[in-house]
Amino acid sequence: MHTRNFPKSRKLILFLGDMALIAAAYIIATGIVLDREIIINNIYLYSGMLPVIMIISGLLLNINGLYSIAKKGFAEIILSTAVATLCTFILVMALSFFIQEFSYSRSVVTFSCTLQAILHTLWRYIGWRLEQKLHSRRTVMLMGTAEECDHVYNRLRLQPQLNLKLKYICTDMEQSDWRKAAKDIDVIILCPELRHRYKVAVINYCHQTGKTALLIPNTYEIFCTGAVLDKIDDIPVFRPQSLYPSLEVRTLKRLLDIVVAGIGFICALPFMTITAIAIKIFDPGPILYSQIRTGRNGREFRVYKFRTMKVDAEKYTGPMLAQENDPRITKLGKFLRTVRLDELPQIWNVVTGDMSIVGPRPERPFFVEQFMKETPEYAYRHNVKPGITGMAQVYGKYNTTPFDKLVYDLMYIEKCGLLTDLTIIIQTVKVLFTKSATEGTGIEQKPLNIEKYDIGNDIYGDF
Repeated sequence: MHTRNFPKSRKLILFLGDMALIAAAYIIATGIVLDREIIINNIYLYSGMLPVIMIISGLLLNINGLYSIAKKGFAEIILSTAVATLCTFILVMALSFFIQEFSYSRSVVTFSCTLQAILHTLWRYIGWRLEQKLHSRRTVMLMGTAEECDHVYNRLRLQPQLNLKLKYICTDMEQSDWRKAAKDIDVIILCPELRHRYKVAVINYCHQTGKTALLIPNTYEIFCTGAVLDKIDDIPVFRPQSLYPSLEVRTLKRLLDIVVAGIGFICALPFMTITAIAIKIFDPGPILYSQIRTGRNGREFRVYKFRTMKVDAEKYTGPMLAQENDPRITKLGKFLRTVRLDELPQIWNVVTGDMSIVGPRPERPFFVEQFMKETPEYAYRHNVKPGITGMAQVYGKYNTTPFDKLVYDLMYIEKCGLLTDLTIIIQTVKVLFTKSATEGTGIEQKPLNIEKYDIGNDIYGDF
């Protein structure tokens, strides 16, 4: 059976190929843009910039997940490559202004990054096609409640590049012979509500038989992820880490927020001005929309956004989450949400300290109360300041379930730090160009015929 992990040897090949292509693009660009005499007179300047570009490009390619391409669609690879190259271009251009009193040619950077994007796309396409050929379709068994299996099934069918084919579903671990059915499949996906002892049995079985086990975590398992091994006499014990950032982490986050918010406000000012004028012209009414949200330690604050809905949109409906094709959203508002321009005024919330650049998205008290009744662990989201972007926004979608978003948010709080925040900020650039990231709730799902896949029947289904 093929393992789905992307082998380190192929990652190394991709990396070495990237470095060679970056060097080639830079040398070609320098040779075309500059005269030979200029190159000779500034050989140390231009040769010294090449390692800098290679380091920045390599880091950004890695942050954008371009060394694990087996599970990605090619459209996502193209977008990630474009974002990595764009970020490289911006950073190198910024650095070039501090080199030898602006004597460094910006045309070299522009041409080099453009050529680099083309070469990287072709290189990734070759690697991606190879991965598709190496990995044959694998069969899957889902284990959990009918509702959980239905949710996972509908997500699986939207990701054909994963090459996973649903074959069995197990909703009753006691009454079914899941081990017999598991002999015919490659991957077992364990849903959150499955009892702990069943998860242990399935994972042990997978280790013994070479099957792949995928565990969708619940909040208990998240607490155990960062646990520290301790002991009571000779009894080993796990001490779960506190989901509360230290003073040092909070201080560094605040410094990063001030710097990024300051730079962001200056860069966003032209876009904010144009957006404000457009709202006033196309949908007369207030430009800004403010709303009470729940922040750190449960403290309420007022968040600011550009108005994307009709005036008094919830006058008759009351509080409700955004839906697909929501009639409350104006035509201009739909565009603003797609490109995330409606979020720009929240920079002010970062400046005042109510929000952070990175953190769980702030929710309205009405919904917070509902979520906490259903899932008490939701309260842990308020151990940090809410953010403009976050792990749930980078890895999830707008229509990701509240529980799945909570998992991402708790994982973020556990890993909270300067490096994590910088990584998420860079990854957010890709999200801005991803349509599915802004889709509302209520996406139509294909009903799952549980009986067709249940291991208690003799009829087996597929996608």
